[in-house]
Amino acid sequence: MQKGNIGVTTENIFPVIKKFLYSDHEIFLREMISNAVDATQKMKTLADRGDYKGELGDLTVRVALDEKAKTLTISDRGIGMTAEEIDKYINQIAFSGVTDFLDKYKESANAIIGHFGLGFYSAFMVSEKVEIVTRSYQEGAQAVRWTCDGSPEFTIEDAEREDRGTDIILHIADDCKEFLERQRIENLLQKYCKFMAVPVSFGKKQEWKDGKMQDTDEDNIINNVEPLWTKTPSTLKDEDYKTFYRTLYPMQDEPLFWIHLNVDYPFNLTGILYFPRIQSNIDLQKNKIQLYCNQVFVTDQVEGIVPEFLTLLHGVIDSPDIPLNVSRSYLQSDANVKKISTYITKKVADRLKSIFAENRKEYEEKWDDLKIFINYGMLTQDDFYDRAKDFALLKDVDGKYFTLDEYKTLIQGEQTDKDGTLVYLYANNKEEQYSYIETARQKGYSVLLFDGQLDTAVAQMLEQKLEKTKFTRVDGDIIDRLIMKEDRKQTGLSVEQTDSLSQVFRSQMPKMDKTEFSVEVQSLGEQAQPVLITQSEYMRRMKDMSRYQSGMGFYAQMPDMYSIVLNADHELVKRVLADTESNTAEALKPILAELKGQEARLAAIKQTQDKKKYDELTQEDRDQKAEAEKAVSEQKDKKNALLADYAKGNSIVHQLIDLALLQNGMLKGAALDAFLKRSVDLIK
Repeated sequence: MQKGNIGVTTENIFPVIKKFLYSDHEIFLREMISNAVDATQKMKTLADRGDYKGELGDLTVRVALDEKAKTLTISDRGIGMTAEEIDKYINQIAFSGVTDFLDKYKESANAIIGHFGLGFYSAFMVSEKVEIVTRSYQEGAQAVRWTCDGSPEFTIEDAEREDRGTDIILHIADDCKEFLERQRIENLLQKYCKFMAVPVSFGKKQEWKDGKMQDTDEDNIINNVEPLWTKTPSTLKDEDYKTFYRTLYPMQDEPLFWIHLNVDYPFNLTGILYFPRIQSNIDLQKNKIQLYCNQVFVTDQVEGIVPEFLTLLHGVIDSPDIPLNVSRSYLQSDANVKKISTYITKKVADRLKSIFAENRKEYEEKWDDLKIFINYGMLTQDDFYDRAKDFALLKDVDGKYFTLDEYKTLIQGEQTDKDGTLVYLYANNKEEQYSYIETARQKGYSVLLFDGQLDTAVAQMLEQKLEKTKFTRVDGDIIDRLIMKEDRKQTGLSVEQTDSLSQVFRSQMPKMDKTEFSVEVQSLGEQAQPVLITQSEYMRRMKDMSRYQSGMGFYAQMPDMYSIVLNADHELVKRVLADTESNTAEALKPILAELKGQEARLAAIKQTQDKKKYDELTQEDRDQKAEAEKAVSEQKDKKNALLADYAKGNSIVHQLIDLALLQNGMLKGAALDAFLKRSVDLIK
């Protein structure tokens, strides 16, 4: 028997392994089986080259669980090791320069690359003792047993093993008993070893017999040694890709289409990326791409190598050239990563472009599912926008699709305003904005449907990318102001009439939480609606974008601001004005007379004081001006109170306001009930 110390100059190495090298204790199983697969692959290579003349036989890697003995054993029939090789690979090389390692990497284990043999030591994260029973493939080799309890001390002694290969026996620690549960191990094997290149067996397949699940004689092989991405695309059919997708994502709908990646220069990369059917909720769909290294699962956190917008895709990427740290769990920053990201972006863009060119009808049918990927890409990567602008589509409210150039050609005749700006009108809900859409159609305008999660941001982007272009929602203003063809038409009302009409309606607007209304009077024509509600395009857009864009929370806290536009040309508005004047004229006479007098006094004071510098004004001057301003304000308040008191009893005012609110989905609860009762009374 040989005893000795592992080549470690400190006894702190195992706590460091446990704490720093691995992101999760469960990784140990992947490392153990990866080592077994590597040893098996080396055995196959020796046989292929003729360096090994014997029979390879069964090369299955076997995982065995013994709950009573508290052991988990990983066995292979690979090349095995001699006592000298154990001493070289297990005891020495793995921890050469450990003192430097501790000093340099104690806070950042992610920087460690390529320390041969470290993977094996992940076993000590879950084991109180580890045994290796191994026999080299070399003729006449003596089987040996290596034992270590997690301290630097080890023993090596002769052992019995009939065949070549290695058994790693993990004596599971009391605080890691979860790894003695069959289902836990089964789940980890499915997660990490599903596509390893050598068969991996975990016990026997089971079947229901005599009222319980019983083992059969058939090995329970948990992996597919030739996953689809390792095969030549020309040999595969559509159904092969769909079947593989169902294997990866059993609960998902059928994918839209897929891209088979296969490149060997300037780096090695294979994989299959699927476009899933999703229309919203970006974050819930991320982390669906699985990263493999030589068919060994590494991570599904692939933001480092896949462009941000493509993290919405599903599928697998396999590359031995993606640099990982020792735990194979963290991507390293590297020039290759940048190249791979650029390649994937180009490959995706080329595939989308070819589908659009070859079968536009099919592409349009998939657009509603596709657009979140393409819009996200155009928003986050300029180089993708440059590629995608030729196959990105706009959809109108009638369900017709246009490229950016096609739609510009369609609308530039009718929808260019007096300043030469091309105005794109859009709706985000065909039903709620129906009347606004119809008004635009009557003008000969086209209206886009922007009902996607990113459409507001896309509108913002296109305004910056396209020359003299503006996007505005179809209910963002009265139609003649959405696309100004000529200067604004005057209402023909006096200032006093406009003020009175505005106050009558303003005073009766409902009080709504975080909502503000302003009132204006415009000449819209006799056929237009009597009262319209519009919302500032800028403020609505900022609030929309604040929902998913950091740093814009200020806008989310601001109230919704609406404009109530009164159509001075409509018969009902004219009637309200006439009724207001006839019912309030006498009561308003003294108030208006006093108001005019106070306004004249205030104007005279301002004219006098404006000739003086601020520091030349006396306290008496300031008091005189404040007193005049207060007197004007008091008379305006009296006027407004009188008009509001009259408006309370005007059923037409309330009906017109409620109709406008109803049109915008803003009439609810008690207000809706009152509107219905009033409607019945007006019909009687």
